Amino acid sequence: MPPLVLVGCTLVTNVCTSNAIFGSNHKVTSVTEVLVSPSLGLVHPVWMERFPWLCQGCTIRSVDGVLYDFGFFSGGSSTEFVQENWSTLLDVTGATSIAHGHQVHGTKIFTHETASAGSNLFPDCDGHVTNSVGVFLAVTTADCVPIFLVDADRRAIAVLHAGWRGIAAGILDCGIRALREHSGSWPVDLMMHLGPSICGVCYEVGTEVFEALGQPIPLQPSPIDLRRILAQKADKAGIPLTNITVSDHCTRCTESGLFSHRAGDMGRQVSYIGLRP
Repeated sequence: MPPLVLVGCTLVTNVCTSNAIFGSNHKVTSVTEVLVSPSLGLVHPVWMERFPWLCQGCTIRSVDGVLYDFGFFSGGSSTEFVQENWSTLLDVTGATSIAHGHQVHGTKIFTHETASAGSNLFPDCDGHVTNSVGVFLAVTTADCVPIFLVDADRRAIAVLHAGWRGIAAGILDCGIRALREHSGSWPVDLMMHLGPSICGVCYEVGTEVFEALGQPIPLQPSPIDLRRILAQKADKAGIPLTNITVSDHCTRCTESGLFSHRAGDMGRQVSYIGLRP
C-alpha cells in the first residue's frame, strides 16, 4: 500500500481548549489529526510523514452520509452492518488482518505474532501488541482514550483502550510491559499518542473517579482530563515527554465528526495501527 496522501476533505473542528492546561512550556505536544479520506479518518500528520511504514488513524462517524459504526457491543448498528464497516477498513488500509476485542475496561492485552485473515475479535481485552507486518491492531471508543504506542527502531506497536477504570487499573503500564516482553522495547524508545477522546472540560465525573485515579478529590462532581493523567503516567513510566503527543480533537465539543457516548451516541469509531504490508 502506498503512503497516504492528504486529500481535500472538509472537517469542521475547533482546537480543544482543555489542551491549554499543558502550558506553552510543557514538553507534551498537542496535535490536530488530519482527515486523509472519509474511510481512513483522522491521521497523526507528524507520524504519517515520519513513519511511512506505519498506518495509523481514527475513523469518523460517517462516510458519504452513511453511518460508519464499528461497535459490535454498543447497541447501535446491526452486527451485519458493523461487520461490513470492518471489511471496508481492511480494504482501505491494505491490512491482512485486524485484531480487536470485546473491551471490558480492564488490563488484559493480547500479543499477535500472526492473525487469521480478516477481522479477528478477541475475548475480554483492552489492548493489542505486534511487530508483524500486515497485522493491524484496533480499539473502539466513543469518549475513552485510544493510546497508540510505537517503537520505531524495533517496528513494534500497540494500541490500548483507556477509560477511567482501565487507567486506574494500570492499562498503560501493562501496555508498556507487553511491548517490553514481546519486542524488547524500553519506555525511553517509545512514541505515544493519546488520540481523539472526550476532553478535560467536557468530562465531568463523580468524586469516586478522582479518588480511583489518585487525584485531589473535589467537593462535588467536576471535570477531569484523562489524557493529562495518562501523559503524567507515561512520564513516570519513562516515556520522554517530548515523545508524547495529545490529540486536539474532543469527541464532544470540537465538532470533529466523532461518536460521543456522553452526547448520546451508540456508535463507535475505531482507532487502528499497523505495519504496512
